[in-house]
Amino acid sequence: MAGVPKPLKTSLKSSGVGFQRQLARWQQRLPVDEAHWAQLALLKTLVQRHLSARYKGSILGNLWPLMHQIALLLIYTYVFSIVLGVKLNLNGSPTDNSFTFGLWLFAGLIPWLAFNNGLMQASTAVISQPNLVKKVVFPLNLLPLVPVLASFLESTLGMMVLMVFVAIFHQAVHPTLLLLPLVWLPQLLLTAGLGFGAAGLTVFIRDIPQTLTVGLNLWFYATPLIYPVTMIPQPLQSWIFWLNPLAAIGEMYRDVILIGDVTHWGEWAVATLISAGVLIGGGWCYHKLKLAFADVL
Repeated sequence: MAGVPKPLKTSLKSSGVGFQRQLARWQQRLPVDEAHWAQLALLKTLVQRHLSARYKGSILGNLWPLMHQIALLLIYTYVFSIVLGVKLNLNGSPTDNSFTFGLWLFAGLIPWLAFNNGLMQASTAVISQPNLVKKVVFPLNLLPLVPVLASFLESTLGMMVLMVFVAIFHQAVHPTLLLLPLVWLPQLLLTAGLGFGAAGLTVFIRDIPQTLTVGLNLWFYATPLIYPVTMIPQPLQSWIFWLNPLAAIGEMYRDVILIGDVTHWGEWAVATLISAGVLIGGGWCYHKLKLAFADVL
């Protein structure tokens, strides 16, 4: 901290020590043992290493995920809004504005890209780390979680850009933004659950990542993320929302960030329950399979 006045250095140091003491007090109050705190600290370190190593040496670095999101946004906005002339009816927004469609589209792409990238990387998280798998003391449960959390953190950059544009466009910040952690819950549960299952199965069936690529492409176009749900036949609309967690999550993103009024609480509750069930099933599968990881790798 060269160039910083000595009193300010002392103040910053004392503040940091105070924060660490307060954090230690909270850790003691929470019903979590030291072993789990150590695993959380290790998970944090692994996620940071994953983010720093992924774009190491590139000029844009961790801005590349945002560039990818913006590129997809421009492509889909051009195809659906300009070429196909798809119109939207959002509260307080003009229906014939391509910028409105772009904001709506971006709000749906953000959770999908975090889900897609996290799941695809999680599927190879075990086979890409054979040295860690063969270490007796290493907690294997952390391996699929690293890319899931890293992809989610990368998506937050695009989320912040979206919030800025919405605030400028609507001249207001919706208080429903405080509900975002509730929207993230089913998204992370679903991605982690499928990530656990895919990571465990890939050790024994190396076709899983390629199968996922095909399946996720079909899932993407079957989900009303780049087109309005009104384009789906009426009898199928309710089934899409109740059985496809990503459809409900995408609509919740739009409710919270764009509209400022949540109208899909029921779909969110069902998506959360389905995602929790997927996490339990995927975690159980991974736990059963991980005993043979070292032998196969």
